[in-house]
Amino acid sequence: MAWNAGAVEPVTQGGVDARIELQRSAQRDALLRQRARYPALFARAYRAYPQIPRGTLEAVAWAQSRWQPLEAAVDGDAGHHHMPTAWGPMGLYAGDGFADQVGEAAALTGLPADRVRRDPSANILAAAALLARELRGLDAEEDAVLAQALARYAGFGTPQGTSAIDDHARAAFAFDVLLALDRGVDDEGVRVPVRPVAWETAFDAGQLVRLQAPFVRLDVATDSIETDSHAIDPVSEQLVRRDAGTSIDAGIKSTDYGPAIWNPAHSSNYNASRSAAVSAVTLHTAQGSYAGTISWFRNSSSNVSAHYVIRSSDGQVTQMVREAHTAWHVRNHNGYTLGIEHEGYVNNASWYTSAMYNASAALVRHWCSRYSAISCASAYRGAASSGINVQPDSVRIKGHQHFSGQTHTDPGINWNWSHYYGLLNPGSGGGTRILDSFEGSVGHFNTPPAYSGSTTGISSASTATRDCATRRNGSCSLRVLLKDNASSSAAWAVRLLSGTGNPGSNTTLSRANGRIGFWVYTGGSGMSVGVGIDDGGGTERSTVRSVPANQWTYVEWSLTDAAQWNAWAGTANGAIDAASVTLDAIWIQRAQTSYDVNVYIDDVQIRN
Repeated sequence: MAWNAGAVEPVTQGGVDARIELQRSAQRDALLRQRARYPALFARAYRAYPQIPRGTLEAVAWAQSRWQPLEAAVDGDAGHHHMPTAWGPMGLYAGDGFADQVGEAAALTGLPADRVRRDPSANILAAAALLARELRGLDAEEDAVLAQALARYAGFGTPQGTSAIDDHARAAFAFDVLLALDRGVDDEGVRVPVRPVAWETAFDAGQLVRLQAPFVRLDVATDSIETDSHAIDPVSEQLVRRDAGTSIDAGIKSTDYGPAIWNPAHSSNYNASRSAAVSAVTLHTAQGSYAGTISWFRNSSSNVSAHYVIRSSDGQVTQMVREAHTAWHVRNHNGYTLGIEHEGYVNNASWYTSAMYNASAALVRHWCSRYSAISCASAYRGAASSGINVQPDSVRIKGHQHFSGQTHTDPGINWNWSHYYGLLNPGSGGGTRILDSFEGSVGHFNTPPAYSGSTTGISSASTATRDCATRRNGSCSLRVLLKDNASSSAAWAVRLLSGTGNPGSNTTLSRANGRIGFWVYTGGSGMSVGVGIDDGGGTERSTVRSVPANQWTYVEWSLTDAAQWNAWAGTANGAIDAASVTLDAIWIQRAQTSYDVNVYIDDVQIRN
């Protein structure tokens, strides 16, 4: 579907035109049919290359394509920012500035290069051949070995070991693949089996800090990567802030967004000045992976850049151009705009996670407070569209497709502008902000129920998946299927993590008059629920609420009432003290039972 430049798309109830929703639905149905073929193709590849650990190919496909058969686009997003095209469900590159994985795999397998590009069966087999080459003679069951092989496999243009920043992009690719394995994925036909990763052996401590930090600074002058004031806690293995007196590179400060600063990789990719004052924001979809985008902006021949890049899985932000400099991302509007690239592809909504929306909105809210010409209330809030839809200059925060003189149509029909506007303007939704609605994905709750080391009583076969048969609001909810651990008699205590328990991966909540809550439904009796809140000094656990069986119940806790909180971990004191906090987890509790129990959760929200 194409829209004429200058046309304003009609908005219906809920902010989505019915024609666009039909198009989205048709795309989802087609993707489900395509994904149904892949498990048999993965199994065939493992038989051909048995040295590859089971689940790895599925995880690579998730990290590169979200199990979508990638190909050269034929609409306005073809060659987005000259980014090399990735092909097939495995996202193989074919040169054009990156490695020619297609050609190398064709030589290894004897398959025609065009089949490797376009036939999912050949594409998966080709990727397996490339990865098996990197694993030859090695013990791939060791996480460090697999991580290093994935970094070599990544397909970026420069040889490994020639640049710390390029090697960081390779490590980021390996991290995404291993993260998919560690968490597992079970969503709309995608199945990545859970394989726990020993992170402390997969990467060294310095790499882990950089890979898990909320913000990353890439300094080309010294070819180094810094994170500012973050480290890995050796006990919890979680990312924590250092004390102010021991911050990393404390002398390097900026008026940009925190300390996440990078002088760009090559002077041909940006202007080290501005021709006009900053007065607008451009949102992009990268049409590629987070690691690939970082590597591409470092390429001296790409002639393209953006100020920031945001990762889908957890919302990590990498700054790549100083805000005082002109990034090349929106043609004739570069001089006065700031640009954000979001990892993913326009025709697959699963890339647009809650963590990504939250990180992006937090960055833009910072700009609204810093630049007088940018108002968060001036953000586009209409329906999404699939083509060029030019908006007036009075709309200061909008997509690439909304600027005049453009050919690209990102972020496209799957970007939720209404939700994004609410994140930019928290008071615009009547005081209630939905954190996770489970309409397009599992949101922050993308880890299995047994993932947390704090969980007891249930087996690793328990699952958390998006379910569109049972819901309280909208079309879908989160279904948590709890299965008993037969080797344990412990009562069930399930810490259903939000953002893997890392505060940097979660949305920020305001304590002032705040009430955190959600809708819950269970088919079994004896269930109770609670929440955990990280308030900087530790994690506080709420009192529990009993949940009656076979009916939807709304449960809620006040962030300002100390009687509703108990100390749990770290230096917690049984009260929510900080002005800004994050949601650590939803807790689900029950006496031990051998029966399976379904718990449904919908519309996790904060009311201020």
